[in-house]
Amino acid sequence: MKQRSSMKIWFDSGKPWVWLNAGAVSISLVMVVGLIGLIAVRGLSHFWPADIVELTYAEPGEEKIMLVGERVDHETVPAARLALSGVHLPEGQETANRTLLKIGNRDFFGLDFRWINDPWIEDTQKPDGLMSIERREWGNFYGYLVNVKQQGEVVAEGEQAWDAFQQRLARSNALYNKIKDIEKSDIGKINHGLEELRIEQRRLELDKVEKGTAPYLEIEEERKQLNTRYAKIREQLDELYSELNRDQITVKISDGREAEIPMAKIVQAYKPNAMTTLQKLGQYFHNAWEFVSGEPREANTEGGIFPAIFGTVMMVMIMSVLVTPFGVIAAVYLKEYAKQGAVVRLIRIAVNNLAGVPSIVYGVFGLGFFVYFIGGSVDEIFFQAKLPAPTFGSPGLLWASLTLAILTVPVVIVATEEGLSRIPRAIREGSLALGATKAETLWRTVLPMAAPAMMTGLILAVARAAGEVAPLMMVGVVKLAPSLAIDNIAPYLHLDRQFMHLGFHIYDVGFQSPNVEAARPLVYATAFLLVLIIVVLNLAAIGIRNRLRETYKASES
Repeated sequence: MKQRSSMKIWFDSGKPWVWLNAGAVSISLVMVVGLIGLIAVRGLSHFWPADIVELTYAEPGEEKIMLVGERVDHETVPAARLALSGVHLPEGQETANRTLLKIGNRDFFGLDFRWINDPWIEDTQKPDGLMSIERREWGNFYGYLVNVKQQGEVVAEGEQAWDAFQQRLARSNALYNKIKDIEKSDIGKINHGLEELRIEQRRLELDKVEKGTAPYLEIEEERKQLNTRYAKIREQLDELYSELNRDQITVKISDGREAEIPMAKIVQAYKPNAMTTLQKLGQYFHNAWEFVSGEPREANTEGGIFPAIFGTVMMVMIMSVLVTPFGVIAAVYLKEYAKQGAVVRLIRIAVNNLAGVPSIVYGVFGLGFFVYFIGGSVDEIFFQAKLPAPTFGSPGLLWASLTLAILTVPVVIVATEEGLSRIPRAIREGSLALGATKAETLWRTVLPMAAPAMMTGLILAVARAAGEVAPLMMVGVVKLAPSLAIDNIAPYLHLDRQFMHLGFHIYDVGFQSPNVEAARPLVYATAFLLVLIIVVLNLAAIGIRNRLRETYKASES
């Protein structure tokens, strides 16, 4: 009886529920930390310059072959499964190991990865001369450097070849970057100017201006000037391309064949087996920076993701600017001005239910209302000369931001209302008693004190918007956007352009890639970066919120 009584007292004290809640929170934290840790380890390890192994491999009934590549994965498989591929283990052995080898050289072997069975490996070496080449096309290339050529003539071979290769690779990359700058900046401006002249001519035709008059002649003169500039830039580009295509290297691959690779196709090359730990660490940070700052290649399975980072941050910032006034004004009206009753309760229920609507529904709404209805109307009124090519009548950054603003506005409304409810009634009455109007009390006293709650709503909205993918697929995001929303062409901010997004990039690389094994590390790396960006945005908002909270703490007390 005494034991039952003590247990009842313990339950009645509420301590079991405290422990239960603490346990649930602990498990949640462990799961979150574990998930982020898994993503971080799998993603960040992608940039480490792994050793390249050279294997002597003999399948039953086949001749010995040499395989060269990076060890990517290793697993233990049952004997029965190996038997299906022709591997018969000794009596009593139930499992064996096999290794996933990244063999690269896709243009020679037809695939980047190959599973090899460990029992068939006869010898393993790590020669210092093996090099890893990152190419602009066809993925990585592994092999031994034979010589360096200039316009087909050998200029260096043997031990001198590596230094000559690195010097000429630096020159080649400088030329490549210069060509890309000219094509993106100078030729981009000329193309934009020609397009503007075409639209201006179309506008004159719609206004029924007679052909051959002064406006037409001015357009023709400007077009000639632009074509002349283009011809000069084209000559410059031809010279640069000729310089770029000057050098080549010869590489010996694992089966003994020799391949000639133009220097223009190479991004970087290094010998991981001959590198010290410090050198590998430097190469690791270089690879990570190239991933963050570079542009995607090979259907997004190679290169960097800077356009996706830029598009995600840009969209979230525009969404934040749009959603905050909408949410705050709605919450202030519902809390401070609307007559509390059945209608207001109905509105609150509707707002709360909006938060549970599937995000794809918002995408359908954004496509129909913003893109086709509003965007189509804007094109009819302001961009008639560009029709039938749409300007705002197609998915773009503005419509994606507005769609996500509507998706997240319930969060801001609820958080702001909560903040307004927490402000003591005495503060409002004190302000009114001192002669301030209701609007002045609201603007100068109530809203500043509720600012931390507004920031809390904004933090939740940012986290939700940054991770959404489904609605964006309808209202603006694309697999590959050739131009950023900001450039050096007036009006500099192009809200009508489509953009790349990290969430969609993860979906595209992970589920639409033709080379799943090659894309897997990129999925983890991109996912980790998306989490990192959300954390940074949230920390920035939390910092602002804490500063506002400290500012108005005295007033609240």
